[in-house]
Amino acid sequence: MVTPAGWREAAGHLQAAYEMSERRACRILGVDRTSVRYQATRPDDDVLRDRLRTLAQERRRFGYRRLHVLLRREGHAVNKKRVQRIYREERLTVRRRGGRKRAMGTRRPLDLPLLANQRWSLDFVSDQMTDGRRFRILTVIDNCTRECLGSGLIAKRAL
Repeated sequence: MVTPAGWREAAGHLQAAYEMSERRACRILGVDRTSVRYQATRPDDDVLRDRLRTLAQERRRFGYRRLHVLLRREGHAVNKKRVQRIYREERLTVRRRGGRKRAMGTRRPLDLPLLANQRWSLDFVSDQMTDGRRFRILTVIDNCTRECLGSGLIAKRAL
């Protein structure tokens, strides 16, 4: 997609390189002459731009919407879209917060137990009976012999 500025540049090139009239260049490009002749009349944003930059440095967690409110409170008669445009042009994006900290490097593998009763593992196992009652069992296993040392039944009533 070609922007209006691109069409203006193309029409200017045709006029300069081929000594063509503006009317004919626009007809060849299929562009309206008013869009080629258009001159932007944007107001001077220097004061607003400086104030927005200082506010964004003071309040780093504020986006353009909250900064717009602060500017309005200070007396700047400014549109939200204009603040957003300047905010984007100045690259004043809010710093993203850091994510979850993950473990760095590789973890040391667990040592394998060489003798019985050196290390045990505990876990809950749950199931359901045919009549809907649930039960949980605490199992204790020796990691070396893989023998179940004990288990305790914890009954839960069905709701």
